[in-house]
Amino acid sequence: MYAVIEQGSKQYKVTEGEQLEIELTSVAPDAKTIELNKVLFIGGDGNNRVGKPYIEGAKVIASFRGTAAESVTKGPKLYVTRFRRRKNSQRRIGHRQKYLQVTIDKIEG
Repeated sequence: MYAVIEQGSKQYKVTEGEQLEIELTSVAPDAKTIELNKVLFIGGDGNNRVGKPYIEGAKVIASFRGTAAESVTKGPKLYVTRFRRRKNSQRRIGHRQKYLQVTIDKIEG
């Protein structure tokens, strides 16, 4: 059984027991689990369900390694360069995205 969920304007195909990194969201620092309610599709057992846009009452429960504060990781450092030729103008900006490492425990729906 698998599900397609939406989290942080991205869509993920998840199965039970899978580990993945989702975008950082506001979660209590001592939380052990997170509920992902934006389920777009559930399938894999012969009974496929498609939401319009989300499936009513469906949810995916995911847990953290320890607490939510311990599960925050950082992605790669990205550099954006703005350059205007012949204007003696150049600018370099860095960005590093934060992620939550979660393990999918249960798919309900």
